[in-house]
Amino acid sequence: MEVIISAIDFVSNALWSYILIYTLIPVGLYFTFKLRFAQFTYFKHMFKLITEGVVTTDKNQNHVSSFGAFTISSASRVGTGNLAGVAIAIFMGGAGAVFWMWLLAIIGAASSMIENTLAQVYKKKNEDGTYRGGPAYYMKQGLGLNWMGTTFSILITISFGLIFNSVQANTIARAFEGAFEVNPIIIGIVLSVLTSVIIFGGLKRIVSFTQVIFPAMAGIYLIAAFFVIITNITELPSVMNHIIKEAFGMEQAATGAFAFMVMQGIKRGLFSNEAGMGSTPNAGATAEVSHPVKQGFIQTLGVFVDTLLISSATAFVILVTNVHKTTEGLNGIQLTQMAMNNALGEAGTIFIAVIVLLFSFSSIIGNYYYGESNIEYMTKSKLALNTFRAAVILMVFFGTTASLKLVWNLADIFMGLMALLNITALIMLRKIAFEVYYDYINQLKKGLNPIFHKKTIKSLKDVDSWDDEHTKLHSQHNNSK
Repeated sequence: MEVIISAIDFVSNALWSYILIYTLIPVGLYFTFKLRFAQFTYFKHMFKLITEGVVTTDKNQNHVSSFGAFTISSASRVGTGNLAGVAIAIFMGGAGAVFWMWLLAIIGAASSMIENTLAQVYKKKNEDGTYRGGPAYYMKQGLGLNWMGTTFSILITISFGLIFNSVQANTIARAFEGAFEVNPIIIGIVLSVLTSVIIFGGLKRIVSFTQVIFPAMAGIYLIAAFFVIITNITELPSVMNHIIKEAFGMEQAATGAFAFMVMQGIKRGLFSNEAGMGSTPNAGATAEVSHPVKQGFIQTLGVFVDTLLISSATAFVILVTNVHKTTEGLNGIQLTQMAMNNALGEAGTIFIAVIVLLFSFSSIIGNYYYGESNIEYMTKSKLALNTFRAAVILMVFFGTTASLKLVWNLADIFMGLMALLNITALIMLRKIAFEVYYDYINQLKKGLNPIFHKKTIKSLKDVDSWDDEHTKLHSQHNNSK
């Protein structure tokens, strides 16, 4: 077993140290410049779009709203990465890792814009009126590379549906073990049962669950985190100085720790916000919108909410309470628990355990949906889907008793491979994405509520969800306003 763990550790470090660090940031910068810094200039516009409802008069249609798609992706984003992942980044890379986590989110937001726009362009309609889509679909339809789409589907199904869910379950088990001394096996059984109830209910039940749980849990956690930060407000200037100093510190460069620190910030940042990884487009594709770029903007907002708001709250709670320096042997979620414990007493540990349950369980549900969408890309077999569901439940149980290092390294490897494959497809489809984006911006500048006409983009092929009926429906809605 030790040989396997060492091999997984080696592959993970090689992938992140020599390939992904030099891929994610340059590509994100390229998209940022080509979109003319859209993630900044249209920040206010993103909030307006998220409140748009479903445009349909047919009560039999099960369309997902912009907000519904946002909560599915956010439920997957906001979880272990925000509470345990941030703590791991600080524990291993120091306070400077937080800066690089921020930078990846700001730059990677442009990659999120591109991937979610493409997911909307190439989405497919299900028999029940809902949509599905994602990188596998734009790889096959946009590039004509079915092998690439299938490879990505396999990677995301294994990583999100199985491995990432074991990470989420592992974090829940550790949090409850630290707060209540509950046996991880008991947690595994309870989580397995709860997961079964939700995932066998289909997309509608998943959306209903995430629309309720995500806003509530995010709001409660942020209130508690801000309370801790405000009560330690005198430490904040020192913390900010510490983050910047370490991010560019000569000490880290001299000791060879600089690259490791950057890697930790980028790894944990990507695990948390998923920008460019190819996961959120699976949720972005489900929405009923009048133009693909609307989901591009909405999912870009999700990157900011995840990293600049929720992950930053965790980072500041740990840094202002100084537990990363005063507590030995604690890593991951238990370090975050100790920070809250120092600020709020025993209630802090219990509070984090409950929040972790909500965050991580919602991530399990969101992650499962990504796998389901890609199972449906590969096969229509109900047996295959139900086998996948059973595997998800087993991995949730396995994660509660597995080694922390093993599950995180496995997650890093699959996350890295997914990101590489997806970024390759985004570069190859960049011209179409740019044309669709500027079609939206041109309409917006004319004071219109943008509507997508696929005939406007001459190079588009194999696009079947943006037919004349869809365009007519949204045009009628605009005229009635």
